[in-house]
Amino acid sequence: MSLLTQKTIKKSIKFQGVGLHSGKIANICLKRSDPDTGIIFKRIDLKNNNLVYPNFNNVSNTSLNTTVSNQHGVKVSTIEHLMGALFGLGIDNVLIEIDNEEVPILDGSAKEFINKILSSDFEISDKPIKVIKINKQVEFKDGDKFISIGPSKLSLDIDFELKYKNKKIGNQRNKISVYEDDLNEIYNSRTFCLYEDIEFIKKNGLAKGGSLENAIVVKGDEILNKDGLRNNKEFVNHKILDCIGDLYTSGYRIIGNIKTSQGGHYLTNQVLRKVLNDKKNFSIIEIRGRNLPHTTINRDILRSIA
Repeated sequence: MSLLTQKTIKKSIKFQGVGLHSGKIANICLKRSDPDTGIIFKRIDLKNNNLVYPNFNNVSNTSLNTTVSNQHGVKVSTIEHLMGALFGLGIDNVLIEIDNEEVPILDGSAKEFINKILSSDFEISDKPIKVIKINKQVEFKDGDKFISIGPSKLSLDIDFELKYKNKKIGNQRNKISVYEDDLNEIYNSRTFCLYEDIEFIKKNGLAKGGSLENAIVVKGDEILNKDGLRNNKEFVNHKILDCIGDLYTSGYRIIGNIKTSQGGHYLTNQVLRKVLNDKKNFSIIEIRGRNLPHTTINRDILRSIA
């Protein structure tokens, strides 16, 4: 059962780890926050202009991660796995203190974020949650890659297709209902790369903290990680995790139907910009009601506030 009112965490939660791309050790601390404050990053290694809001319009880089920046150029990168965990657990408001520029990659999935946040318990307010309801079909294309988002009655459905020439990865497809399905395999799925791409990625100043401890590496038809895959759709499931995290830069959970082929951070950000920069495409909905099953949204308690 779930209260459809805004949630934050009850106790502070700390994480430490290396940044996947920067290679720098970072400490983060999640702290409770008041209703209607949303998700906020605070760079505590800086004294001034250190608040960064994970909003789709603040996304400044989508190359192998999602980076958000403020107007002073202060940034926080690789936010997508943490944002995906917050989305999935229904955390509406939290202050994230971080002492470096990149969120720790941990094991390459959202597993540790999920487990520690669950162990903290939640503080539930009396303020109703708000969601974005998609009213019109919107599509964004980039060559043979595409993403679309359209109306849905009550759910957020993601239909994700992955296409790789590498035979081990190959073509994978999975479709989930974010508010109704068991998402354990999504949140446990790790980031991945091809062995032959590593040198090029590192020459571009990225993946300085990458290892077999935090990423799946595929060489030909072999998985180099000694324990293999965690589930048989781990590649596409990780892309779905990224997609969920990137969607949360909308500021709210979403009622909509997403279809994408060969999607990624760039496509998700671009379709959000296209949708949310035109008020005809969406409505902001306030949820009124208590104790509905899981996070299913009942249309009888929706009230438009936009």
